[in-house]
This record gives sequence, structure tokens and C-alpha cells, in this order.
Amino acid sequence: MIDLFCSNKAIYKYNFQNSRKIETMIKRLILAKINDSWSRGKSILLLGPRQTGKTTLTKNFEFDLTINFLSAKVRQSYEQNPDLILKEVNAAKKLKKNTVRILVDEVQKVPAIMDPIQFLIDEKKAQFFITGSSARKLKQQADVNLLPGRVISFNLDTISLEEYLIDEIDEILDYGQLPEVILTKDVEQKEELLQTYVEVYLEEEIRKEAQLRKLPDFYHFLERAAEHAGLLCSHSSIAQDVGISHVTVKSYYEILETTLIAHRIEPIYQSNKRKKLIRSPKYLFFDLGVRRLAAKQGANQPNSVKGITFESFIGIEILKFIRIHKLKCNLNFWQDPGVADVDWVIKKEQKYFPFEIKLKNKIAKSDCKHLLTFIQEYPCPKGGFVIYTGKNPIQIDDQIIAYPWQELPKLLRDLRL
Repeated sequence: MIDLFCSNKAIYKYNFQNSRKIETMIKRLILAKINDSWSRGKSILLLGPRQTGKTTLTKNFEFDLTINFLSAKVRQSYEQNPDLILKEVNAAKKLKKNTVRILVDEVQKVPAIMDPIQFLIDEKKAQFFITGSSARKLKQQADVNLLPGRVISFNLDTISLEEYLIDEIDEILDYGQLPEVILTKDVEQKEELLQTYVEVYLEEEIRKEAQLRKLPDFYHFLERAAEHAGLLCSHSSIAQDVGISHVTVKSYYEILETTLIAHRIEPIYQSNKRKKLIRSPKYLFFDLGVRRLAAKQGANQPNSVKGITFESFIGIEILKFIRIHKLKCNLNFWQDPGVADVDWVIKKEQKYFPFEIKLKNKIAKSDCKHLLTFIQEYPCPKGGFVIYTGKNPIQIDDQIIAYPWQELPKLLRDLRL
């Protein structure tokens, strides 16, 4: 057991037996793609929120040197001298004829090390497996895309439906899909894990990284942002509610994006027929359990909230599928205020794949009228789809089929995006 101390917080104990349990019970699909790139000598940049399993995944590889910046002592050494890694690689190469393989864990805590890392990759002196839970400081320090074809970027999200199917939808909507939370059966322990995540990571780690000073404002914003997740985002409305400027709200959302807590989803607003299509984005929190705790909402959500949460769940799953398989397509939505809207649309080049999400176990044709409208106005080679809580696929219309939510991964695979 390792004790991680947090100011004015109870000691949070992370059990490494759970880490091993996660590794053996849940096979991460992204591992095969990472292994393929690694075996070809490519360096890896693996980004993902904390506790999604990045460190556990790295146990599948062997390294000559491991640098973990969660250790204060290690972090301080490299903060004082980022070029220390150059000396360590030179020393390691005297003992090893082949390329030195190095793991750098939580790299965003010492972003200055990215410059010597890039130099070592460019000189072909070392192969790196780099993990991070934030892209914020990395973008400020160095652009890893300066080495195309040498540093391969991957995203590790929470557990997807492809990797581990939970039969009860309410369990997913209430507690999310963080690996440790999924494998914890006791409801009270699930709640404690999520509460600790919000208090320790969202409220403390993000605040430290972003160097936030007005903490009450940020905490209030975080609660409102979590409440509004999956809904149209109005910076001015949240600003008025929290009592801060809309510019500050925008900067806070950018912090949530770059620390991988929230995903910004853009609308489709190109149309030859409509002039009032929504241009405001939506934001999806990376995990539904974390979102609920951040919004200070209890389990067993009312149907009004549960419907939005179910819609968000499907959106997040589509995002995971796109990222796991590194597909060249985008997740969007479409809305003509007061007239028509489609919950999610996958756009690939000039082709559209629209989805309507319904938290109900029976679907009528009247539930699909907006899908039909969208199909008439945009090129949709596969028609449209409804994701619902029924048990079997149902043909609703010549152009529309309803699928149980459990079959979403199979549907996405069949679309051959």
C-alpha cells in the first residue's frame, strides 16, 4: 500500500492489487496498437486522465530507465536540471549497444524535459514511452508534432463497452467507467473513490497546474460545468451564475480540455437550407461518475437528468471508439433551435452518420422525425440510427434502425468508418 497525502484530506490509499486485477481482467484494446508502434522503434506519447490505467498499461513493456514524476524527489531533480536525462542516456548506452528504452511517467509535471527528450529521439539515442494526464504544459513547452512519424500519440480513456460490458445501464450512468471503480463492487466504496478523485485531482491537481488563485470561483465553475455537461454551453449564462466574466469561464473550460477532463464537441452549422443552426459547443466530461460527483449530485438520478446522462454516455463511447481505432472522423451534433436536432453525428469527410439517443425501451417512428429531416438534408450513406434501452435491433423505417446500447461497438465496427 502507498499513502498519498492531500492537504486537509483523509489519507487516500491506492491498493496495487487492484491494479493487477484490472490488468488481468480488462484487456485494453489500445495496447495492441501501442505495441505495434513500440516494436517498430517508435516513441510513444500516451495521454489520458489520471487513474485510467496508463501506468498499469506500461507494465506490458520493459525499460532500461524509469522516471516517475509523481515522486517529489525525482521531480525536483529534473526540474533543477532537465538535461540530467542526457547524461543518464549516455551512461546507459555504454552498458547497452541497442537503443535505450525509457519510461517517463506523468511528464506534464516537468514539461521542460520535453526538449532533451526530443533531442534524444532525433539523434536516435533513446526510445521513449511517455505518459501524461495533461497536455496543457506540454503545449506551452514543446510541440511533439515536430517529430512526425517518430512520436506516436495515443489517448487512454476510461474503460469502453468494447473492453468491458456492464449489464446495468444505471450503474454506468451513476458510477462511470474508471477501471478501479468498475471493479469495486461495494457502492459506498465506489462513491468514496469518486469523491476522492474530485477532491484530490479536480480540485487540487488542476488548480496547482493551472496556478489558479481564485479557488472559490473555480470550484463554483466546476460544479456548474459538470451540471451542464452534455447540454449546449453558454459561457455568459455560467459566468452570470458564478459571478465571473465570460472570458474567465472560457479560460476555465480550456483548462478542463487541456487536462483531459472535458471534451469539446462542435455543432454542424453548414447548411444550404437553414440559417439559424446552433454554433455553441457542448462539453462532455470524460467520466460520468466523476461528472456526477463534481456536480454534487446523488446516485439514482431523476429521469430528466438520466436522459441527458445517457445521451452523454453514448457520445463518450463514440469518442472512445474513434480514439481507440485512431479513426479520421469527428463527433458533432446538429440543432436548429425549436425546429429539429440530432443528438450525435459522426462526420467522415463529406459523409454523415446521425444518431438519436433515447432512454426508453420502445421506439416509434415519431421518435425519429428529426433523424429523417437530417437524412433528407445531408449525405447519409447508411441512413440513421437510434440507440435505445430495448433488447433487440428494430427496423423503424427504410432508413432508420434502432439498436440496443450494448450493441453500439458492433454497430460502429459495421459502419467501417
